[in-house]
Amino acid sequence: MKSLAELAAIRDKMKDKVVIREGSQGIRVVVGMATCGIAAGARPVLNTFVEEVAKADLSDKVSVTQTGCIGICQYEPVVEIYEDGKDKVTYVKMTPEKAVEIVEKHLKGGKVIADYIIK
Repeated sequence: MKSLAELAAIRDKMKDKVVIREGSQGIRVVVGMATCGIAAGARPVLNTFVEEVAKADLSDKVSVTQTGCIGICQYEPVVEIYEDGKDKVTYVKMTPEKAVEIVEKHLKGGKVIADYIIK
């Protein structure tokens, strides 16, 4: 970084990602990021959700956040989706590829992907 303008450009580039991760929109995507989740691959899952929500232009409706231990370590990485007026949906054994599909089908299309939820 060589100038204040360069720093401002970096800030502007990352602003959308920060808003997505700190927002209080109607749908919340919560990724378990305790030690067990991180070891199982939760960080790429979190990053994929942030990127795909931004790409899908859902930033005004969906926030992506992280939490500590969800309590079901054997199913990590775990992602919980909270929507106003609906039951929480818990997706387990997540991958970045599954995250892309969840953004498309669940967050955009409103359809829970039954194959990925905890039974």
